[in-house]
Amino acid sequence: MIKIYHNPQCKKSRAGLEYLKASGKPVEVVEYMKNPLTDKELETLLIKLNKKPREVLRTQEDYYKQNLKGKQFEDHEWIRIITEHPKLLQRPIVETGYRAVIGDPVENINPLLS
Repeated sequence: MIKIYHNPQCKKSRAGLEYLKASGKPVEVVEYMKNPLTDKELETLLIKLNKKPREVLRTQEDYYKQNLKGKQFEDHEWIRIITEHPKLLQRPIVETGYRAVIGDPVENINPLLS
């Protein structure tokens, strides 16, 4: 099963979901803005992405610009910040098995479809 962490308000996230649906594979949609990830879920996702929390931040968000820009935090602090403010998480994130990718551009999803 392919899982997509999706924000329906985001054009790139909608494009990722449509790309997955077009593949014909079964898809589980997680609307993480309605049901935010826990710290542990985000930690597991980061391992699958092979990324640090700082690498999955949306730095163009107002909350980031007004409150976080230029500040340094430890990884566990970034994880807490992202789980408390899920809009800061890059999207869409697509997960299957032991791997995950950020689906922007949508072609990044291809390795998970084979």
